[in-house]
Amino acid sequence: MKILSWLKLQPSKHKNKPVRLTILTIWLLAQALLTGLPVEAKEDLNTPKVEANTAPIDTGRKVEAKPGKKNITYSDLIQKINKGEVVKVQIDESNQKAIVTLKEQPAPKTVYLFDRNPELISKLRNKNIDFDVRRPADNAAVVGLLTNLLFLLLLLSFILVILRRSANASGQAMNFAKSKARFQIEAKTGISFQDVAGIEEAKEELQEVITFLKQPEKFTAVGAKIPKGVLLIGPPGTGKTLLAKAIAGEAGVPFFSISGSEFVEMFVGVGASRVRDLFKKAKENAPCLIFIDEIDAVGRQRGVGYGGGNDEREQTLNQMLTEMDGFEGNTGIIVIAATNRPDVLDIALLRPGRFDRQVTVDYPDYKGRIEILEVHARDKKVDSKVSLETIARRTPGFTGADLANVLNEAAIFTGRRRKEAITMTEVNDAIDRVVAGMEGTPLVDSKSKRLIAYHEIGHALVATLYPGHDPVEKVTLIPRGRAAGLTWFSPDEEQGLPTRSQLLSNVAAGLGGRVAEEIVFGAEEVTTGAGNDIQQITSIVRHMVTRYGMSNLGLVALEQENNSYLGYENRKGEYSEEIAANIDTQIRSLVTHCYNLARKIIEDNRSLMDYLVDLLIEKETLEGEHFRQIIESYQKEKLQLVELI
Repeated sequence: MKILSWLKLQPSKHKNKPVRLTILTIWLLAQALLTGLPVEAKEDLNTPKVEANTAPIDTGRKVEAKPGKKNITYSDLIQKINKGEVVKVQIDESNQKAIVTLKEQPAPKTVYLFDRNPELISKLRNKNIDFDVRRPADNAAVVGLLTNLLFLLLLLSFILVILRRSANASGQAMNFAKSKARFQIEAKTGISFQDVAGIEEAKEELQEVITFLKQPEKFTAVGAKIPKGVLLIGPPGTGKTLLAKAIAGEAGVPFFSISGSEFVEMFVGVGASRVRDLFKKAKENAPCLIFIDEIDAVGRQRGVGYGGGNDEREQTLNQMLTEMDGFEGNTGIIVIAATNRPDVLDIALLRPGRFDRQVTVDYPDYKGRIEILEVHARDKKVDSKVSLETIARRTPGFTGADLANVLNEAAIFTGRRRKEAITMTEVNDAIDRVVAGMEGTPLVDSKSKRLIAYHEIGHALVATLYPGHDPVEKVTLIPRGRAAGLTWFSPDEEQGLPTRSQLLSNVAAGLGGRVAEEIVFGAEEVTTGAGNDIQQITSIVRHMVTRYGMSNLGLVALEQENNSYLGYENRKGEYSEEIAANIDTQIRSLVTHCYNLARKIIEDNRSLMDYLVDLLIEKETLEGEHFRQIIESYQKEKLQLVELI
């Protein structure tokens, strides 16, 4: 009754209903079990009892059976007991019958009994007749009790499962707006600044941030303030996320890491709530670091149509701006973010007080590539003859991720060829695969193979004989990717900004393949192999005319390009139709000039080109050094021949 009273007095709140229903169900089941269990009285058969004069209670069951050879009636049994003719009685209360053994009758008789037989047992005691009472009903009661308890446990388990699911559902609904940032008291990433190479300027900038956190008095003594945010900007694969892992491993302070896309949801207000929750946790664990990867997913410019005009994203950005440097502000929290799209970030996000520092993580130079290769070669079996300097010289423009991929591909080639260590052959094959794709099946000696050989030799010959062009690295007829043949060049990184002469030499070398096809096979037999070459040279010449001021149009920038590390271009024409026609005229003029130069070089060295084509078809690959030696020898012989004439 107390439980019922308590249940009635409890307020009917939604969150208490499952608990109240569960308690009420358990109480009702317990009452049903307690009231429904059979209560069996255990009799002491050895204790004499006073005979009762009460007659058997008629329960409505017909227990009188017709007497036969094996059966006698209950009245006959009482009479025979009184006469002393009964020797032994076995009472089976579960079946409500008795097996009676009579004097001078070896066959036992069966007697059907009532539900309760107090008179029979009393008479058997008084006459000192041997009797036995079997009560399996006690075992049935135990079995029934266990069955009821098992059913109760199953029911309770079912109710608990339902309650747990409802609690999880409500908990998920409550945690929907919570931050999904991964939190570590001390981030054990296994990466330190020793594992980051090739970006020394960025490391120095971030090392100061670590010092700010570990020894703030070193800077506060002279009035310096801890920077609130550091933005890592650079192309994909240059090591921005790797730097963040190194910072986490070096800092020794609480570290939160999250992706910018995890703030954006379809429900309005969720992203802003997650930002608030993230900075709330960070303030509780200050000083600490927050790393936001790909912040351009949430930090794009507001109101310019990016991202489809998502108001939820703009609210998230507004909340982030407020948390970083708003009315309340924060102390001891440094936010590090990474992006390869700095051109789309909101201006308010980049101002001092929010992201105070913008660290550019650019492509590594020659020295940086050597350091990166040394880091990635630590855990690989590299032959002692492998020169990391040679690999670095062959891989200009490679990022840290590209260099790691090169050594990994070289290790795969080594395992496939069942070698014990990586050699220079595997490294060169790996570089070719990363640059141009997987190696294909070489072409058989045919007209098509010879045409491709002339095309590639045309590129290499014009590039070598035109002053100012990058040296040839390799010429090959082995197909890779979608290219049937390839010509590689080694750019000179120390040259710096390209000159007008170098740009024209690139255009002439790009036209060398098409010119060789026309000279050897005729204008009617040229192929589509120069399609990509023409596209590239057109882009170079257009930039010379509209951006670099290298034409007769003068020093004017007629087109602009958004600075994006992903290679996207947004051209905007700010000129008249007359200027547009002049741009087309200047482009055709420069391309024609370079075409004529390439044609003259190939016509003047036709015999040399034929010799190089035969040699390339025979060996299928010519290294750059060997290629230049052949050209030098040919030029010396030609010069000697001219002197003799």
